[in-house]
Amino acid sequence: MNVVGLSAFYHESACCLLRDGALVAAAAEERFSRRKHDASLPVAAFRFCLEAGGLGAGDLDAVGYYELPVAKLARQLWAGPPGGAARGDLAWLDPRRPERAIAERLGVECPILAFPHHRSHAASAFYYSGFERAALLTVDGVGEWATTAYGRAGGRAEGDGIELFEEVRFPHSLGLLYSAVTSFLGFRVNGGEYKVMGLAPYGRPRFAREMTALVASGSGGAPGGGYTLDLRYFDFVHGRTMWSPAMADLLGGPPRRPGEPIGDFHRDVARSLQQALEEILLEKVRYLHGRTGLPDLCFAGGVALNAVANGRIAREGPFERLFVPPAPGDAGGCLGAAALAYLALASGRSGGHPAPLLRLAPLDARLGPRYPAGEIAALLAASGLAPGGIADYRGREAELVEEVARRLARGEVVGWFHGAMEFGPRALGARSFLASPLDGALRERLNAVVKRREPFRPFAPSVLASRAGEHFDLDHPSPYMLETCRVTSPLALPAITHVDGSARPQTVDPAVAPRFAALLAAFERRTGCPMVLNTSFNVADEPIVRSPEDALRCFALSGADALALEDFLIDRAAIPASWSGLIAAARPDAREDRDEAGALRENLYTFV
Repeated sequence: MNVVGLSAFYHESACCLLRDGALVAAAAEERFSRRKHDASLPVAAFRFCLEAGGLGAGDLDAVGYYELPVAKLARQLWAGPPGGAARGDLAWLDPRRPERAIAERLGVECPILAFPHHRSHAASAFYYSGFERAALLTVDGVGEWATTAYGRAGGRAEGDGIELFEEVRFPHSLGLLYSAVTSFLGFRVNGGEYKVMGLAPYGRPRFAREMTALVASGSGGAPGGGYTLDLRYFDFVHGRTMWSPAMADLLGGPPRRPGEPIGDFHRDVARSLQQALEEILLEKVRYLHGRTGLPDLCFAGGVALNAVANGRIAREGPFERLFVPPAPGDAGGCLGAAALAYLALASGRSGGHPAPLLRLAPLDARLGPRYPAGEIAALLAASGLAPGGIADYRGREAELVEEVARRLARGEVVGWFHGAMEFGPRALGARSFLASPLDGALRERLNAVVKRREPFRPFAPSVLASRAGEHFDLDHPSPYMLETCRVTSPLALPAITHVDGSARPQTVDPAVAPRFAALLAAFERRTGCPMVLNTSFNVADEPIVRSPEDALRCFALSGADALALEDFLIDRAAIPASWSGLIAAARPDAREDRDEAGALRENLYTFV
């Protein structure tokens, strides 16, 4: 039974393929189109998934779609025409447009099954967690109407095994709260929230009282799982910005324009917002634990990308185990929709509820395209790179690993491209820039020259799973780099330690990523440090690289010292002079998106 899952037409489109309940492939459309947060129908990702499964469109039994278009249209009608919609343009009023686009543009003739947005989020976590039973929490900007949902899954639950028993509805939304303040601070909505999270430790929570005015929860506001926004301070329902002028009055300072200097006021607003989010989420997980009594929690939705909050939930929350999938945002909704569609078909064919999809876990996030060494060799031969700057390590993996470890130990930055591309926003050792965590100067160089982004942005470590407890306050695996913890290492690790003494580690299991683990072990033999700095293989405003061609271009733009492209090691000196125009075209500063209306449209509306 072949089932495709799709998320599309919002701000992170993606596709995945399940075959007989096993996950075969998954990828986001942005990696193919090279448009960050591409919201269009994932045509290229769909083709990749079919190729990975050796299928044609006619071999599919069903397509699972990650939200309900009719229910979403009801919310859009309540809010009014999308900002930017042309007068008389009624295309956005057509709830059948997603289904028609899927059928016509992808050429599928099988049933298209749509599922509620937050149910897709919940399924994307539970069915890939390995938990037999779990409490469910989903928090994002908005789906159809729901912005937060509470539930449980597994055990004797009927149907697809998921019960969502409570929700918070639009316009009250923790995701939109965070996005509105993100916009107020001059960063792009649905892309800049992680910048606010990184900026927060530099500030003081002196606006804690003001954040309480923005959102009321618990005994002082909505009880139980509820909360409310004071809509006087927001303008995302009918306006063209996320916040209203009243927010500036409340905070006692003007909004920051994109590109303006960041001052203490902005740092303190970021810290206050982050603290408010963490405290509310801790309050809600305690409530959910009391409602369910279950030991394990599955958390998904865009807010689950907040690694700092995840770390506090794992350490201070009442649950014994926390699972956040590698793509908890909307792209990952395709995984949940596929699982739900598979269960619906399997249940109908068997006359009852099929076995849970527990064999989907543990989930290896490397689900995207991979490229054979022969194909890469042909590309390099035709690229114009200086042959003397390319070393061929085919059949000599151990030597390649040792050479890369040697370069990292002497302070070089190395692009690392190996195996199948990761699914989700984090580089996990398949499409990464690597460096030594021991050299604090590398952090500034990586931000300014390699990544071309803001200087306050932190970097994460990848550490051998067996050694993580010796260097971090972490007693469980963290394979997807989605929670922060305290750095407790006896080593000085300035390149990966944030200003508050925290880090966001990825634990690397040799059984899952043998070459990457071998590199960490080789680096430890040279330095005594069982980890490397690992950041995504991209520059500012571009998606993570997918193909060898993407990797070569990004390598040229980045200023990295070398590129390990599968079995080939390429020195920077190999880049020909004819590529100088490409390199010069790269701007040295981190670019900001100034189209606030565009950010608002993609946050709330589908077809604009």
